[in-house]
Amino acid sequence: MSGLLKIGIGGLLFTTCPSARTAMADSGVLPLQQYMASLDSARLPRILQVCSGVYFQESIYEILGNEVCFSTGDVIKVTGFELLSVSCEDVSSKETFELPINHTGLFKIVPEVRPYSTMEELVKLRPVDLQSSLPVTFTSRSKVALGEVTLGEGAVLTLLSVEDDRCRCQVRGQSEASAEAYVPLATRGEFYVCEGEECFTLREIMASPCLRSQRFRFINTTMCQRTLVLSPVFQMCGVMNLRKNVLRFSSSLEVDVVDITDVCKEVNFVSPLSLTEVHSQPEESFPVVVEVLEGPEKLPMLNCEWLRLLQKETLLIFHRKRTSAMFMMSSVKSQKSQQYFLVSKQYGGQFRRRPRGFDSAYEIHAASSSQTSGLRLLVTRNCEEVEEEGLPGLNVGEQLEVVGCQEVQLPCGQTERRSVEALVCRRLQDVDEADEDDEVFLPLYMQGHFVEVLSDNKKYKLQDLDRLFKLPLDVKAVSRDPELVADPLVGFNCLRIEGATLEPTILASLLHKPELCFEIPVQRISMSVCKTQHALPWAADQTPECRVESVTEVTDRFLYQFHKESMTSARPPPRPPKGSLSDLTTRPPKATQSTPSKKFGSLTLRSKSFSLPPPAFRPTIADKQLPATPRRYSAAQTLPARALPNTYSKQGTLVEESPEHTAEDYEQVEDLIAGILNKVQKNAAAN
Repeated sequence: MSGLLKIGIGGLLFTTCPSARTAMADSGVLPLQQYMASLDSARLPRILQVCSGVYFQESIYEILGNEVCFSTGDVIKVTGFELLSVSCEDVSSKETFELPINHTGLFKIVPEVRPYSTMEELVKLRPVDLQSSLPVTFTSRSKVALGEVTLGEGAVLTLLSVEDDRCRCQVRGQSEASAEAYVPLATRGEFYVCEGEECFTLREIMASPCLRSQRFRFINTTMCQRTLVLSPVFQMCGVMNLRKNVLRFSSSLEVDVVDITDVCKEVNFVSPLSLTEVHSQPEESFPVVVEVLEGPEKLPMLNCEWLRLLQKETLLIFHRKRTSAMFMMSSVKSQKSQQYFLVSKQYGGQFRRRPRGFDSAYEIHAASSSQTSGLRLLVTRNCEEVEEEGLPGLNVGEQLEVVGCQEVQLPCGQTERRSVEALVCRRLQDVDEADEDDEVFLPLYMQGHFVEVLSDNKKYKLQDLDRLFKLPLDVKAVSRDPELVADPLVGFNCLRIEGATLEPTILASLLHKPELCFEIPVQRISMSVCKTQHALPWAADQTPECRVESVTEVTDRFLYQFHKESMTSARPPPRPPKGSLSDLTTRPPKATQSTPSKKFGSLTLRSKSFSLPPPAFRPTIADKQLPATPRRYSAAQTLPARALPNTYSKQGTLVEESPEHTAEDYEQVEDLIAGILNKVQKNAAAN
C-alpha cells in the first residue's frame, strides 16, 4: 500500500492516499444517496472515500449482514448495486417514507411553478428530455403576437414538434376548437407548463435520469395532492482496502463521499469472485488456493458433508474446472422421507433395472413411447368394466403387451360417440391355453394399477443405462462404488434416474486434505472467494492423485430446479368424456355372480419389491364405492373371486388401506403377485 497515509483516531486506524486528501476538500463531495442516484452501472467499479461519516469507540460495522456506519477516511470500492426501494420526500412537510420498487401505484409529473420567458427556454431548459415527453401542453399568461394573429392571455398550446427555428403547436380556443400554428423559438411571453396525462410506475421513473429529476404526485389515492421528490435506494456491494469480506450497505446511509477513482488507483483491494466467475477463468489459472469470503446461502440446494465446511475464511484448493455429465436420482417415495442425489457419470457401482409402476394408461403411453420393443405389463388391481364408457375390465394377474396408440370411438352419453386416444394392448395368455390372443383398448384417461414385466436381469454401469435406455428409469444399486468410503445409493430398494444433465463444476479440496476432492456445481451454489498467495501443498512435479466424491446428496429444491430446466412442452393427460363422471355416480349397481372378499378387497401392491409412483392424473368423483362386474379369468384362476374396485375421496385421492388388515393379509397378496411375476420373467427369459 505505497502512497497511503495511515491516520489513527480514537484507537482506530484509517488509511487514505495523499491525493485523496485534496479531493476531500474539492466540490465533488456529495451525500451518498445523491451520488448513487447519478451513478451509471457501466462506470463500475468506483473508489469512494468517506468525507463526513460517523465514529464510535467500539464501532459495530455490521448488523444482519449489512454495514450500518462508516468512519471518516474509509476507502470503499463499489463493485455493484441493486435497486431495492424508492425514498419519497414530501416537498411541503419534508416527511419521508419508502416504497418497494414493485409498488403498483401510478404517478403523474407535477410541473415546476416557474415561467419560461421564450419558447427557446421552454424547449431547452425543461428538466425532462423534450423528445421523450412530447406532446407538451403549456399556457401563456401574456398576449402573444403570431403575425396577423394574436393569442390572448390564458391561451392553451400543445407543443407537437420542433422544426428548425420554430415550434409546431396546436392552439385550443375557448369553444374547444383547435388549430395548428407555428411559433418561432424567439417568441417572448410568460409560459407555464401544464400537468400532462401520462402516468408512470416507480420502475419507469427510476429507469430514466430525466424523470428522476422531476416531482410527482400519486393518482387515485388519498395522498394524490402531496408533491413528492423520488430518490432511489440501492443495496450496494463493495470491498474495503483493510477488510477481506464483501460489504453490503444501503445508499441511504447519511454519509458524504467523494469519488477518488482517478486519483487513487494505487490502493489494493480484495477482488471477490463468484464461482461462475472462477469457472470462466482460463485453464492456466488452476490450480490455485482461494479463501472463502462468503459461505453458501442458508438454504442451499446441496445437502452434503463438504458443503458445511465451506465457511468464511476457509482455504480451498481449486484443482481445475470442467463440465461433468451427471444424473439426477431420487429414492422412490415411501413412508420415509425421500432423498435425492446428483451422481457423476464416473460412478463405479452397478445397477439392475427395476419394474416400473403405473397408475394410469397415460403413464403407460409415456413410458412405451420411449422404448422400441413392446412394453409388457402385469395388472395388480382389478379394474371394473364400464361398457358405455369403453373402459375394459381387467383382473389381477393378467398380462398385457402394449402394441401402440390410436384413435378409437367410445360412447359419450346416451347417443353420442367420441373419438379418443387409447392404448392398443394384447392380452398374453398362458402357454397351455388354446385361445388366441385378443386386443384390449385402454383410453389414456383410464385409471389402473400396473407393474412392468422385465425379463432383463443384467447388471449395468450408469453410463450404459443412459446409452441403452431412455430416462426416467427405475433401478436398484446392486454393487457399491469401491472409490467411496460409504456408498449412499446401496441399500435403497428402488431408485429412479430422473434424467441427465451437464453441470459446470470446479474440482476442489480443503487445503490440508488435497487428495479428498469434491465437485462444486457452480450454478447451484452462491458464494464468493478470493485468490490468495498461499503455496500449493505439493511440489511442482508431484501432483497428488485425487479421489473424487461421485455421489452428492441434494435437496428437493435442486430437484425442482432440475425439472424446471428440463421441462418440455409435453401435452397434459386427456380428460374423460363429458358426463362420464356423473353417470358413474348415479348408475345403479350391476348384478354380480360372486361376493367380494372383505379381507382382500382394498389391498394393493405396495410392497418393498414394487413401490408405485403417485398417479399423474386422477378423476374426482363422489365418495362412493363403484359396483363390480365379473368377467372370465385367464392367467390367475386361483386368485380370489373378486376384489373391491378403487374407491376415491371427494378430493380425488385414493382412500388409505383399512388399518384392520394384518401383516399376514398383505404378505399373502404380495407373495401371490410375486410368484406370478417370477413365473412370467422365467418364461420370458426362456423364450
